[in-house]
Formats: sequence, structure tokens, C-alpha cells
Amino acid sequence: MNSFKETFERYDWHTLEKEIYGCTSLDVERVLAKEKITLSDFKTLISPAAKPYLEQMAQRSSALTKKRFGKTMQMYIPLYLSNECQNICTYCGFSMINNIKRKTLTDKEILDEVAYIKKLGYDHILLVTGEANRTVGVAYLKNAIALIRKHFSNISIEVQPLDQEEYETLIAEGLYAVLVYQETYHKATYRTHHPKGKKSNFDYRLLTPDRLGRAGIHKIGLGALFGLEDWRVDSFYTALHLKYLQRTYWKTKYSISFPRLRPHQGDVEPKVAMTDADLVQLICAYRLLDEDVELSMSTRESKVFRDNIINLGITSISAESKTNPGGYAVAPESLEQFEISDERSTVEITEMIQSQGYEVVWKDWDRSYLVSE
Repeated sequence: MNSFKETFERYDWHTLEKEIYGCTSLDVERVLAKEKITLSDFKTLISPAAKPYLEQMAQRSSALTKKRFGKTMQMYIPLYLSNECQNICTYCGFSMINNIKRKTLTDKEILDEVAYIKKLGYDHILLVTGEANRTVGVAYLKNAIALIRKHFSNISIEVQPLDQEEYETLIAEGLYAVLVYQETYHKATYRTHHPKGKKSNFDYRLLTPDRLGRAGIHKIGLGALFGLEDWRVDSFYTALHLKYLQRTYWKTKYSISFPRLRPHQGDVEPKVAMTDADLVQLICAYRLLDEDVELSMSTRESKVFRDNIINLGITSISAESKTNPGGYAVAPESLEQFEISDERSTVEITEMIQSQGYEVVWKDWDRSYLVSE
């Protein structure tokens, strides 16, 4: 059975690095003169040589986004169900070696959190857990989705990678989308940051989107954690992954997220710094590569940055996020996975978006419009 691994293995990290850093201003000008941007062109757009052309890229990115999505911004919110985890991840506050109080929400606590979130206006929720299969495995997730599905039009998850049959079980319960970040596509660096637990299996994680595509999921979210490795090369591999999935599972929608390392218990210093200008460049490069892909921005980023990125290509944004289990109503004092940066309320974020002439959208589909094949 074909998989992304075959495509992945045709590329070499160090060769890609040389190609990206070897781009010139003439290469950038040639690419920007084209109407259709290819994967090879994407390498040029994320290169250091493209930095002086950021304004031109930003204007084109903004125009393409408005053409495809209009002046709308989708709102979502994460609900952390558990901080229990069986993995060692050097960059995460939930890592099993951290001596913290572990908590997994009960049915009542889940519904208490949901009640709070619904009062804020959300109809799109992202369920998040640590990777602890015995505690928050498929049975727990199935139960959580069944508990809350009548309250939300859109339920997504960001949990441990699962088998295809397990995804099929959750889809049948009402699961809409799955976010699964490779963290880094550099195998040696991946092993360094994931020394123990199921997550240490690079290939199993790499092939998770394939299992999702075969299971028939409505949307898959991709991304790399910027700071673990060279963000430019990791971003090329993410784009390569995206294009493979679009060709192979063409009925599925896709999104890209842009997490940068944030402070947490057991800090790891970023190996490669990613500046705000770098992140803007990357967002614009993705939009030039793909008019249809959804680009998402979390509360990891600062108030000023998020205010300024609204018009440049982002299509969904979170607000008032709590990255600890029960953080909204049940247990505000529990340990966060990472510190957020933009702590404004949902009302404040909504007003900011509207002040820039955008309409806030609380969901992006409705079950009544889905037709069985």
C-alpha cells in the first residue's frame, strides 16, 4: 500500500537545506512573476533571499486569501481533557518525567467546561489530551465526543496517533477533523526530543495522515513545531506532505498550523530561532503555494503579532485558550502544557477582528449539508 513514506524518502534534508539557502534574488523575482507556484518555488519563497520581497508576498497572499475565503475569520477553542502522558518529550509540560499533578476530566467536568465554552459563543471545539492510551484512549475519546456532539457543529481532536479502524470509530461518533503535527521531519532530531514512549516511533507518526485519509476524515491538520530544527526545511517537508495528501485523499480538507516553542516546565531552548518576520514570510509562502489550504494561528503568538496577521493569509484563530485540563471552569490552577501569549478574551478578539473589516465565523460546516455517498 502506497504511503507518504515513499515520497519522504526521496528527499534528503541536507540537500534541501543547500537548495533553500542557495536561492538568489533573481530566483525570487522569477518565482514571483509566475501565476502558479510549485513545490520547488516554495523553497525559494521560504529562503533568506525572499526576505526583501516580503511586502510583495504579503500583498499577494492577502489578495489570494480574500479571493478564496472572503473577509472571514473562523474562531475555535481548545478543550484540554487530560495532561496524563506516557511519552517523554523534551519540549512539553505534560512529559511523563515532569513531576506534576495529573488530571483527566470526568464526564461531569467535561460538561462543565462545555457549558462555559458555549457561553462564549463557540461552535467549533478542539479536544486535546496527552498521549496516554490506557487513560485517554479510544474508549475515552469516543465517550467524550458522544457527550458533547449535540453542543458543537464541529469537533476536532489533537491526541495520540491512532490506527485507521480507531479513527473510523471516532468518525462514526461525529469526529470532524484531526490535528497531528510531525514536530520535526528530521529523524535524528526527532529521536533526540522523543526518547521514550509510543511517540518515539517516527514512522508511525509520519503515516498518521495516511491512516486518517483512508478512514475518510473530513479534515486533517498538519504542522511542525518551530524551534526543534531549521524551520525552513521542516516547512518544506510539511508542504511536501500536504501536496502528497491532497493528491492521494482529494476529498479531504487540510489546514496548516504554525506553533513556535513557548515556555513550559522543562524548557528546551530553540535550536533555530524563528522571528516574527520569518513567520510572516512562511504564512505568505504557504498561501502563494495553495489558495485553498486553511491557515491557523493559536494564542501561542503575541497580541501585536496576531492583530497584524489577520489580513495576511490566516483563516482561523483561537481565543481565550486554556492549555490545562479544566482550565475554563473546573481546575484553573492545573499545569498548562505551555504558556499562551495572547490572553485577551473572546469578546476582545472578536472586536479586534471586526475592527479590521472581517466577519467572525463560529463554524465552517453544518451536518445538514452533508450528503452520504
